[in-house]
Amino acid sequence: MSEKINIPRGTFDILPGESSKWQKLLNIFCETANLYSYQEIVTPIFESAHLFERGVGEVTDIIEKEMYRFTDRKGREFALRPEGTAPIVRSFIENHLGKEYAPAKLYYFGPMFRYDRPQKGRYRQFHQYGVELIGSNNPYTDAEVIALADHFLKQIGIKNYTLEINSIGCDKCSPVYDAALIEYYSKHKDELCGDCVKRLEKNPKRLLDCKNEKCQLIGKEAPSILDYLDEDCAAAFEKVKYYLNLLKVDYIVNPRIIRGLDYYSNTAFEFLTTSLGSQNALLGGGRYNGLVKQLGGVDTPAVGFAGGVERLLAVAEAEGISLVDSGNSGIYVANIGAETIDYALALCAEFRSKGISVEYEIDKNNFKSQLKSANRLNIPYVCIVGSEEMEGQRFTLKEMNSGKQVTLNRSDIGEKFNNWPKLSVFEAEQTC
Repeated sequence: MSEKINIPRGTFDILPGESSKWQKLLNIFCETANLYSYQEIVTPIFESAHLFERGVGEVTDIIEKEMYRFTDRKGREFALRPEGTAPIVRSFIENHLGKEYAPAKLYYFGPMFRYDRPQKGRYRQFHQYGVELIGSNNPYTDAEVIALADHFLKQIGIKNYTLEINSIGCDKCSPVYDAALIEYYSKHKDELCGDCVKRLEKNPKRLLDCKNEKCQLIGKEAPSILDYLDEDCAAAFEKVKYYLNLLKVDYIVNPRIIRGLDYYSNTAFEFLTTSLGSQNALLGGGRYNGLVKQLGGVDTPAVGFAGGVERLLAVAEAEGISLVDSGNSGIYVANIGAETIDYALALCAEFRSKGISVEYEIDKNNFKSQLKSANRLNIPYVCIVGSEEMEGQRFTLKEMNSGKQVTLNRSDIGEKFNNWPKLSVFEAEQTC
């Protein structure tokens, strides 16, 4: 016997039964994004490693610890994408999307990869959804992106969440705040974790994002960024709050939010849930006005957000939200006798041509076992085909819940099933 090959650690299969929940969630996200006139963009799952080093920032956990790197046969260094924004900005620049779309309003969905210690709710291959609006610096666009995220969560039915917002300033006022953080944290240097000692020298804002309990306790008394915003940044943040109020999006101002990636500036926000204990982040994002220029494009403002699908599904389950369609509008075709198989298959094709889902199990030759299977699969209608139906070019349609049956002509598929399942053939026919 050959050695069994197992799935890589930190990954998982999306099995039948679960995949329908993923499809439902993705459909809701796409429909919500379309309501705000966003269009889908799909980028490769691997890119030049340099893209993420420049875009995400070298002094981040993603680059220092988590990025999956590999070298191809020509010695070029690539990386499996750890996040979605940098690849989309790369595509925006490379494909000159700024000329065709002003601004470019994009949404995406797909797998991301980070080498992290696997645990419940955290995987090495995970899936993110997100939106990016590239080409406008108007504070309204910050509010629109946040409102889209809020709308999406409400469409799913999630209730136990709060929105927290902040401004982390621009490249003018941000260095002044960094200096204030360095001064404050230097007094506590001996109490900081090893990662925070490095951050103190290279990226002081990341000190506020540390998950170490002792560092978090120190951070509670750290200076607030809101006291260091320059006039333009403060005015922009007030405008974002104004538009959120206008769009009826509830929020809390939290000056400790800084986001974990280097490209963010000005508006930063997080949607937090109370449904999963310590794993409370649902989705987050903010403005990143310098990233397009940083990656070789013309200086272009941008704002966006991203969230994890696995986390969202876990929250939906914790809140008792069903993401499985309750109604099955399909037909199970059951044939009596081997001589009717060809006729049954022809009916399957005709039903499917009308957009009706059909299940036919050719290996089940017992009529009772076919009916049991239809019940097990929760299929509401059974098309029964016997020798009499075949000879008369007819079929019997049975409604499983009520037990009603009606005999129809094969030609009725073309006439009476156009609006299936909205138009019930049982209303127009005499049952037998």
